Order: sequence, then structure tokens, then C-alpha cells
Amino acid sequence: MAPHDPAAPSDSAGAAGPLTVGFDLDMTLIDSRPGIRATYLELVAETGIPIDADLAVSRLGPPLEQELAQWVPASLVPELADRYRALYPAHAIEPTRALPGARETIQAVREAGGRAVVVTAKSEPHAKLHLAHLGIEPDAVIGWLWAEGKAEALRQHGASVYVGDHVGDVRGARAAGALAVSVTTGPCGADELKAVGADVVLDDLTAFPAWWEAYRAAGQGAAERGQRASAGPAADLA
Repeated sequence: MAPHDPAAPSDSAGAAGPLTVGFDLDMTLIDSRPGIRATYLELVAETGIPIDADLAVSRLGPPLEQELAQWVPASLVPELADRYRALYPAHAIEPTRALPGARETIQAVREAGGRAVVVTAKSEPHAKLHLAHLGIEPDAVIGWLWAEGKAEALRQHGASVYVGDHVGDVRGARAAGALAVSVTTGPCGADELKAVGADVVLDDLTAFPAWWEAYRAAGQGAAERGQRASAGPAADLA
């Protein structure tokens, strides 16, 4: 797939209707590391399985089962995953914080008449608990999807932009034909994100509203130029 022009919205932008922007959750909108670490520590206390919670939270992004498979035989993963998820609401929701710029980013999309949808590998009920606790209100939340698996939900919701922090998020955006916008607040650095095809890399979401305004302005300008071209030479004489 050829890279997108980061200054030019896709054909779903501009005069065609409001943009839909997809967002990853962990380490894109929220810093869930304290809560996830606390949940792992509780799981370790219950089971005695020597999971390194600090290492686990340093590589958030893939589904829980992939992380647990680093510590236990595959046959034990489903049971441990179920127990982890049972512990999660009591230990992970309260310590989690919104990342800088998260609320302002969702607000910027909504104020422009766009839609914000969260597409995450996390359990959907837990994702909704986090967002409700932090007062972040996207238009839709879709869970249980990772990497290229996110593409189906992004296409269903008409997302022309997907914002994430992991190389898996870039892959999901590109599989959906969406502009891949990355932030470096997660485990992946700028060079790594660009290497897999990120169209835009921001330090964090505090930079998103200004980028979003420029992106929308570029799309509106392109739409107006297209309208003049389709109207023919007489349009310039009116």
C-alpha cells in the first residue's frame, strides 16, 4: 500500500461528511500501566506464578494472552487470563490516568463534527470502564481486536484516521486504508513506527489538536479546488 499524504485527508473527509477518527486505548489515550501492574501483582500473589509485572507493562499493546504465554505453558493461559480479567476492575481502573492531551483530542474531533471511536485489544467491558471513570466519551468502543484485526471495525465505522502507539496499530490502520497516526507514548519509538508505515508521528496527544486542524484545513482546501475544477472555467468568472 502506498503511503498516505499526511496533509491530505482521504475522500471521506471535507465536504463529503464528518471525519471518523479511530483511537487505540492503552498508552494512546490512557496510561494503564499502574493498574495493569497492580492486577499482575495480585495474580502473582494468588497463583505464585513468577510474572515480572514491570516487564509486562513495558510492552503493552498485544492481547493479554500473548503476554501470559511468555510466563506459563499454553494450556494454562485461558484460565489465567480469565482470572486476570476477573481481578482487573478492582485493581486497574482507579490507578489509571488519562494521558496528556487525551480529553482535548477527543473534544477536538467532536467539536469539528467528527466521530471518535476507540478500537482496542483490551476487553471491551474493561475499556468502557476506563473511559467512563476518566470521563472520556467516544462515540463507540470496540474491544478484543489487535493489529490487522482492527481493520474490520475501522472500516465498519468509516474511520479515515487511526491513532495508536504500537506497530500493531500502524498495521491495523494500513489494513483498513486509514491514515496511520502514531504517538510515542507507548513501547515503540518514532523510528520503529515509521519503519512499519506510520504516516504521521507525534510525541503525544498534546500535539494532535493542532495537527488535526491543519489536516482538516488541507482537506477543505482540496475539496474546494476539486469543486472549482469540476465546475469548469466559467466558475472562476462568476
